[in-house]
Amino acid sequence: MTTVPSDNRPARRPFPSGFAWGAATAAYQIEGATTEGGRTPSIWDTFSHTPGRTENGDTGDTAVDHYHRFREDVRLMADLGLTAYRFSIAWPRIQPTGRGPLSQPGLDFYRALTDELLEHGITPAATLYHWDLPQELEDAGGWPARDTAYRFAEYAALTAEALGDRVPTWITLNEPWCSAFMGYAAGAHAPGRTDAADALRAAHHLNLGHGLAVGALRAALPASARLSVSLNLHAVRPRSDRPEDREAARRIDAVGNRIFTSPMLKGRYDDDLLKDTAHLVDWDTLVHDGDLAETSRPIDLLGLNYYAPTVVSSPANGERLPREDGHGTGSHSVWPGAEDVAFHRANEDVTAMGWPIDPTGLSDTLTALHHEFGLPLLVTENGAAFDDTVSPDGTVHDPERTAYVRDHLEAVADAIAAGADVRGYYLWSLMDNFEWGYGYSKRFGIVHIDYATQKRTPKSSAHWYSEAIRRGGLD
Repeated sequence: MTTVPSDNRPARRPFPSGFAWGAATAAYQIEGATTEGGRTPSIWDTFSHTPGRTENGDTGDTAVDHYHRFREDVRLMADLGLTAYRFSIAWPRIQPTGRGPLSQPGLDFYRALTDELLEHGITPAATLYHWDLPQELEDAGGWPARDTAYRFAEYAALTAEALGDRVPTWITLNEPWCSAFMGYAAGAHAPGRTDAADALRAAHHLNLGHGLAVGALRAALPASARLSVSLNLHAVRPRSDRPEDREAARRIDAVGNRIFTSPMLKGRYDDDLLKDTAHLVDWDTLVHDGDLAETSRPIDLLGLNYYAPTVVSSPANGERLPREDGHGTGSHSVWPGAEDVAFHRANEDVTAMGWPIDPTGLSDTLTALHHEFGLPLLVTENGAAFDDTVSPDGTVHDPERTAYVRDHLEAVADAIAAGADVRGYYLWSLMDNFEWGYGYSKRFGIVHIDYATQKRTPKSSAHWYSEAIRRGGLD
C-alpha cells in the first residue's frame, strides 16, 4: 500500500488510550462463495435472485470474493493500522439449516479469518446476525415466528463454543429495526414481506432472540468476553416546536428506537408504543411471561450505527413526504403505528444515498445514550457513499468521504468530552461491496474494489484514516 508521508505532530484531539480504531463489514456483502463449503441459501440469496428486487439484478454470489481473499484483506487492514475489525458470521455458512450441528468448513473459514486478524494485531469483533437468516427458517415463519428466537440462541451458543477462544467481543444483532421493518413491513429488504403486524412480531422475537443469545453466550464464553448489540437508533428531531410535530417525533422515537432500547435495556415495552400499535398486534398474547426478563439480560457495551438524523413533522394539508433514504416509500410503510408522519431532509448537503450529512446527530445520540443508560458505547457503523472514480494514474481521491469521516470523528470526540464512554469507532465500510437493494451501484468503502478484476485500491480517505490511527486522534 502506498502511504502518505507522516508528520510527528501530536494529535490536536487525542482519543482515549485503548480506543478501538476499526472498520466494519457484513458477510453477505463481501464474502461471495455462496454455495461453497456446504453453505445454503439465506433470505438475501433468495431476495437478490428474485427479479426486480435489487438494482441491475445484482446478487452477493461473488461480492468482493472475501471468502477466498481474506488474507489479502487482512493485510490491507494491517497496512492501514486498524486495531479492530467488525465482521459478521454468515448463519447459513456455519449452520446450513438453522438447526443442529455446525458445519466444519464454515467454522474453518472463520477460524482462519480470526487467526489471521490476531496474527496481525487486529482485534476481532463478531456479529452473529447481519440479516442473513437461513432460508429454511424463513420458510418456517422467519422472525415473526417465536421459534426463530430459540434457533438463534442455539446458533449463538454453538458458535461461541467454537470460536470463543479467538473473539473477545460479540454482537448479537445488527440493526434489528431494519430486519423487522424493512424486511417484514416495507418489503424493501429480505425477505420482502409487507405485513405490519408481522413486522411488530418480528421486532419482539428479535428482542427475545437477542436476550436468549446473551444468556447462551454468557454460558459458553470466557468471563472476559464482552457482549453487545448494534442498533441503528434514529436521531429524531421535530421539524418545529409545534405540538403536532413533537407528537410526530414521539411516535417515530417509539417505533424507531424505544421498541428495542426499552425491552433490551429496561425490561419493558413503553405504554405509548403499545397504544400506537394496539390496532395491529395483541401485545398481551405476543409477549409471554418471562420474555422481558430475557430481553433485558445485561450487556457490556452498546453499539450505535449512525448515518443521518431523522427530521419529522405532522403532515400539513395532507402532504406526504417520504424518507429520502427510501424508508416508507411506495405503498407499504416502514413505520407501523406512525404511517402518516412526514419526513424531511435535515439539510441539502447529502451523500450519494441522498442522506443528509449532519455529524451533530452522532454526538447528540452518543451523549443521550450515555445519560440514559450509562453503558460503554461503540460506534459500530458510520460512513458514507459517494460517487468515487479512479484517476488515470490508478488512484482514488474521495475528499468528500475524508471530510465526512473527519467531521464524525470530531462528533465522537465531542461526545467523549461531554462524558460519554465511547470505546471504539468502526468505519463503514472497509471495502466497497454489495449494498443490499442498491446492488453494486453505491460505494461505501475506504478501499475501492474493481468488481471486474477484484483489485483492491485504498482511497485517499483510507490514507487519511490510517494517519489518524497512527496519531491516535485528529490533527
